[in-house]
Amino acid sequence: MELSKNIFFNTDKLVENSKVKISYLGKLYQNASEEVSIHYGFGLNWDNVNDIKMEKTDLGFQAEIQLLEGDTFNFCFRNGNDEWDNNDGQNYVFPLEKVQTELVVLDDEPVSLGSARKLRRSYLWSKKVRLAVYKIITYLPKLISGNYKRKLKENQ
Repeated sequence: MELSKNIFFNTDKLVENSKVKISYLGKLYQNASEEVSIHYGFGLNWDNVNDIKMEKTDLGFQAEIQLLEGDTFNFCFRNGNDEWDNNDGQNYVFPLEKVQTELVVLDDEPVSLGSARKLRRSYLWSKKVRLAVYKIITYLPKLISGNYKRKLKENQ
């Protein structure tokens, strides 16, 4: 996924507490820098600031980063000559999504049959609603036009 010009991630969404691979083809790569590091942090206050040296490949400079908790993932790039690519002073800032925990079962948590039944019941209701909508869409125009009644008389 391309989040910004010349910055690519190997995933659709940035989710906290997950790993992401970032590829950088920005101005430091285009200026033939031999060495580039990514400087990053999380949230408005740039918590857990870290620098990682990126690996130079044919696809640009790449690094794998463990995303931590926070509202945003903030980063910029620096080469060996201490030149920065910080998005014209604004840094690169992207929102982090929370981990979806509704359907996650933890090992130390007992699983209740009630919650499983509720999930099954809601699944069955969604199937019934879909079937009803399908029937309405399919047969209502026939009933209104009268074609459905004519076919019934022909079959008798």
